[in-house]
Amino acid sequence: MSLYNIFNVSGSAMTAQTVRLNTIASNIANADSVASSTGEVYKARHPVFAAMMSDAINSGNQNGVSQGAGVRVAGIIESQAEAIARYQPENPLADEKGYIYAPNISLVEEMANMISASRSYQSNVQVANMAKSLLTRTLSLGQ
Repeated sequence: MSLYNIFNVSGSAMTAQTVRLNTIASNIANADSVASSTGEVYKARHPVFAAMMSDAINSGNQNGVSQGAGVRVAGIIESQAEAIARYQPENPLADEKGYIYAPNISLVEEMANMISASRSYQSNVQVANMAKSLLTRTLSLGQ
């Protein structure tokens, strides 16, 4: 793997973590939303990542050496967790039995995921900065 491919790897990881941070932010923003039925309630979303190693091996394989890898967002799935039913007959969104439905989102879990995603993003920024520093030092050797 050349030093230039490190930028592709860390860049793809930063893009994936950005998507992860955006979905976490959406989940946190909708944690207190309510609906009048379980079908209308917000469902938490989670990104699914896939390695791009096979793409790198198939497209850039020279003499059996992989030219790089990365990660991509394969999709975003909705949580299958059941909605939380709350008895609030005075709420205008209450159904005929007096229940409203809230998403089953744990703010503690979402905050832990956000910390993990931001740390992963930060680590990839450091990788890119280190690769840039190494390239700069290598180029200065010729002077």
